[in-house]
Amino acid sequence: MSGRVPPGTLDGLLPALPVPLFVIRGDRLVFTNTAMRTLLGLREDELPSLQELTARFGQEERAWVEPICEALSRGEQPTSVQPAWVHVRGADGRQHLLSPVSAPGRVPEEQLVLLLDAEGGDAVRRLSTMLVSTAAELLRCRDENAVLELAVDAVYREGFYVSVMLLEGDFLRHGPMRQEAESLAAAEQLYGQSVHEVRFPRSGMPHLAEVLTSRRAAFHPDAFSMVRRLHSPEVADNIQRIYPPGSRALDAPIFVEDEPFGVLAVQSTTLTPANAGALELFAQLMGAALENVRHHRAADARLAEVSRLQNELIASERLTALGDAAGVVAHEVRNPLGAILNTVAVLKREPRLGAAGASAVEMLEEEAIRLEDIVRDLLDAVRPLEPRPRPVSIGELVHRALAQLLHGREELPKPRVAFDEAPDVPDLSGDETLLQLAVTHLMRNAIQASPPGGTVRVAVRRVPDGVSLGVEDEGPGIEGLDPRRVFEPFFLTRANGRGLGLAIVRRVVLAHGGRVHAGARPEGGARFELVLPL
Repeated sequence: MSGRVPPGTLDGLLPALPVPLFVIRGDRLVFTNTAMRTLLGLREDELPSLQELTARFGQEERAWVEPICEALSRGEQPTSVQPAWVHVRGADGRQHLLSPVSAPGRVPEEQLVLLLDAEGGDAVRRLSTMLVSTAAELLRCRDENAVLELAVDAVYREGFYVSVMLLEGDFLRHGPMRQEAESLAAAEQLYGQSVHEVRFPRSGMPHLAEVLTSRRAAFHPDAFSMVRRLHSPEVADNIQRIYPPGSRALDAPIFVEDEPFGVLAVQSTTLTPANAGALELFAQLMGAALENVRHHRAADARLAEVSRLQNELIASERLTALGDAAGVVAHEVRNPLGAILNTVAVLKREPRLGAAGASAVEMLEEEAIRLEDIVRDLLDAVRPLEPRPRPVSIGELVHRALAQLLHGREELPKPRVAFDEAPDVPDLSGDETLLQLAVTHLMRNAIQASPPGGTVRVAVRRVPDGVSLGVEDEGPGIEGLDPRRVFEPFFLTRANGRGLGLAIVRRVVLAHGGRVHAGARPEGGARFELVLPL
């Protein structure tokens, strides 16, 4: 039997159809068109039997193909349910995914079967399944870059080259991407920098600007025409040499909170309008995941703010109670202390005291003065602060504090102080008396914490939001402690401390609208930093 059209069975149009088709009569094929012969690798005059054709189907499909062939060979209509698609081994040795469609022939004993290409539909199904599962993972990300990296990885695994173009004002630049390594290396050599640092004017890429303006994806049947609009001629030529011909491209907009965020750019020879639609939907899911990250970040910030306000309320209530107690203590203690110090002054002028008496009077005076200092610190820690601003140099305050703290200790072992003040530090507006009090307490804390022969490092720098004073010591440090608690009144880190100095520092800094932070040094010891606005 030849492969020509049987008279009365087929018209002259079927042989030219690009879709593989064949006609069955009994247990044999009586006609195959050119597309079918090409698929199976048949000669012009070769027509296989149904059993030979069955051998071309995949193992899973034979369970229903063989009963159909047996029914047809007996001249009966098949009762088996025809599946949506089948795998057929072609002349090239690979499995082709095809969708069979059958219809009666021109005579009752003939059956016409068309094999429609199902590769595209199956690819869309696989791609859509992958993108949906990836979208679930994207919603668990808590970082925008993690969302983008996970997304481009998923698209790349499906056989596409992909990159995200990030919108930054009037410019676009490459974000996370998965491209041919050789092409990237050549592009970076031509640009003289990383491709992630190259900024493209939005006005110079109207095709991407149109995608963001219209909020609709653009499919490019010729990817290289789009590449030439994006890159320099040298880079575009290099890309065209490396990537396969026939590549297509898709630019899908990414919107976050109804604002343009960037473009998902995909290229491949297997890109079709069908799977491009799935990728456009994926770009929308990326935007939703990015929006989810921002919502979580905002929620975390609100929770932190609520926690901060709650802590401040608790601290305020504590200070109020402490202030009432401090007022009583100051009133009840200062009068006796004054009497004691007056008595000490009289006794020191008495010539008949002798060496033992003079030593006892001196010890009495030192302890009375120490009690007076404690009362003063207690009042400083709780009394309302009303800064009276004037130009103040933080560096000058540090010099004064060090001169006061180190004066009279020449014979005592003490740490070395390394003071580094940047030349561009401006004066700030603050209450000189209060700031001097805070700086002195901060210096005293570091000097008392450091061992003899250790080093206290002091640095004054200009920072974007003001002036920074950093103080580091080599003492036991605060590792294992909540850094916020060291600023609470009466929280002790040393056996001989009062627990008031750092509380005073914090109150003064907050009264000036600044911030203060405590932390452990990796080398040991503690680091304190206060930042005051200009």
